[in-house]
Amino acid sequence: MQSGKYKHYKGKYYEVFGVARHSETLEELVVYCALYDSKESSLWVRPKKMFLESVVVDGKKVPRFEFIK
Repeated sequence: MQSGKYKHYKGKYYEVFGVARHSETLEELVVYCALYDSKESSLWVRPKKMFLESVVVDGKKVPRFEFIK
């Protein structure tokens, strides 16, 4: 998992800090922040498997998050 800037398939940008582990299950979680004003939170975690998966948009398979730099 590469640290850096990612674009979500819906168009917003995020900065990935790295991968952490859940203290009970040891599941890998991506730690990242929104690069825009967010009412909910600026810091997020998501299972690594989900972060790296593809989604179908308009019949086309695209990455959920695309590495930018």
